[in-house]
Amino acid sequence: MKTLSFLFSRIGKAVFVVLGVVIVNFLLIRLAPGDPAAVMAGESGSSDPAYVDQLRHDFGLDKPVWMQLFIYLRGVLRFDLGFSYRERLPVLDLILDRLPATLLLMGCAFVFAIVLGLLVGVISSRSRYQGRLPWLDSVLMTVSLLIYATPQFWLALLAIIFFSLQLDWLPPFGMETVGAGLTGLAHAKDVALHLILPTVSLGCFFMAVYARLTRASMLEVLGMDFIKTARAKGVPVGEIVRHHALRNALLPVVTFAGIQLGQMAGGAVLTETVFGWPGIGRLLFDALMQRDYQLLLGVFLVTSTMVVVFNLLTDLVLRFVDPRIAEA
Repeated sequence: MKTLSFLFSRIGKAVFVVLGVVIVNFLLIRLAPGDPAAVMAGESGSSDPAYVDQLRHDFGLDKPVWMQLFIYLRGVLRFDLGFSYRERLPVLDLILDRLPATLLLMGCAFVFAIVLGLLVGVISSRSRYQGRLPWLDSVLMTVSLLIYATPQFWLALLAIIFFSLQLDWLPPFGMETVGAGLTGLAHAKDVALHLILPTVSLGCFFMAVYARLTRASMLEVLGMDFIKTARAKGVPVGEIVRHHALRNALLPVVTFAGIQLGQMAGGAVLTETVFGWPGIGRLLFDALMQRDYQLLLGVFLVTSTMVVVFNLLTDLVLRFVDPRIAEA
């Protein structure tokens, strides 16, 4: 019962957060300078005021803002995110077409970052704790700091130049080889090869954060009394690290990882643009450049919902790792 109460409480809060984000995003977009109808008329080569007024009427831009907001919220409740006047397609269809590519990239980057970050953090803290190979801790933390300080787009460009242009090992752009007509395992292998550089470029920054956070958390736990008691009883260091220290040290890492998943969605915009990855990040960039406000609002809504869902899942994982959290 406590778990269900905890779950319903978090879901209720998440719904209110998403509703607030939708309203704020809508108002901010409407306050932005520029008239989409004038832009569309200009691109079509017509500056006739009557034509601009007709476009404004067709897309509901001539209604009061509060009425536009009411119509938009009513549509969202019906899973209708509006119509993209640039793409001439429903916004939801455009987003659903791009969302799998973004989720694939984010999922691979997150797994890469959390697994490698935990591994580096544990190795580094164990080296420091045991006093063996003291240079290993310094090298790993220096490399992590270097990766953390390197701009993501710069790392992506270096990866393209080195691994694609110089060594010709990996494809530099896109999600698959255009015109290859691959199917089955050959297609999966082709997508996997295209995925490596974007995944590493997006995940490296977060990997460095998790490595440093894991090391700090592990060293804090390893200095506690119950660890000293375990060592006094002759428990091997490896078992202490795996069974006593790591689980307690995971709490801040899991919390931070859940929060950073939202930031990863933002980082995916840049990564998808650099690598030509066909996800919603690139769709957001194109909508922004084209002032496709309806599509922009739809992408904002989906990414905001993703962040809220990721945080909800984080709460559930923390609830599983430490049941006392539900009582807090």
